[in-house]
Amino acid sequence: MSGEERPPGRRSVIRAVGGISAALALGAGNVLATASAARAAGDGFGLRIVERGESDPRMWWYRFATDAIGWNPAVNVLLPDGYHTGGRRYPVLYLLHGGGTDQDFITFDRAGIREWTAGRPVIVVMPDGGHAGWYSNPVSSNAGPRNWETFHIAQLLPWIDANFRTYAEYDGRAVAGFSMGGFGALKYAAKYYGHFASVSAHSGPASLRRDAGLVTHWANASSAAVELAGGTVYGVPLWDEARVGADNPVERIESYRNKRVFLVAGTSPDPVNWFDQVNENQVLAGQREFRARLGDAGIAHEWYEEPGGHLFRVPLFLRDLDGIIARLRKA
Repeated sequence: MSGEERPPGRRSVIRAVGGISAALALGAGNVLATASAARAAGDGFGLRIVERGESDPRMWWYRFATDAIGWNPAVNVLLPDGYHTGGRRYPVLYLLHGGGTDQDFITFDRAGIREWTAGRPVIVVMPDGGHAGWYSNPVSSNAGPRNWETFHIAQLLPWIDANFRTYAEYDGRAVAGFSMGGFGALKYAAKYYGHFASVSAHSGPASLRRDAGLVTHWANASSAAVELAGGTVYGVPLWDEARVGADNPVERIESYRNKRVFLVAGTSPDPVNWFDQVNENQVLAGQREFRARLGDAGIAHEWYEEPGGHLFRVPLFLRDLDGIIARLRKA
């Protein structure tokens, strides 16, 4: 299946480099302003604001001190047009970035998220997720706390609902992501069933155990190298099997029932790029396994296989975004 529509405005690509994603935007980038607004957000839910930018009419950002993370993570909150001139509530999309030393809460802003969402009635929340945090509380860390799952689910999600006009309910939230973030979206939607009515994985792994657990080994290796100073997400030499099972989308099939499910994978990775070959071939095989299990269970899902390798396909994200808005409670 393929999508033919083209994105408006500048062309952007988010690719994988060395198995870890990197954002490449063609055209002028956006910068975030750093002045206070009339109605400022406050502390709470274990988060203390240490920096903020609330002067841009749409893109507000915050940096927090939190016991869940050993440094101060940040979040971009992209507000819909007209947010400040009315009292309407809006559905929320949590959009999760991929892995890589250049990936953070600004990744999607660099790529063009403001243009992609112009005129669409949805709040988009884009948090830090660590360079190789895998949207998890790790089994071990030698770099201080890196409890990304706690930060996102127990702290940031209720903080967003408390500080912005959202629908704090199942039908008011979606979660989506690219690469590592696509895995995080599938994981969060299953483990926290009542939080998200729509889930989308753009080139995100959906199977942790296939091919002798290649994705799990990669999560452990990448997190040890760039996130946890030798610690790991799932444990080595032995995995925490209960945690792998709890996080593994193909083992949580019933948790996707009654949700909107949207999946994208590439079919032709760069033949001379070893990492692209391993990444997207594994993503494609895992998504096919996941789709087969969804189909066997009678769970509806929308899927696309597109030419190319491990990259973020903007036209399909735009299609996904329209589907998310159609599924969630209306503003």
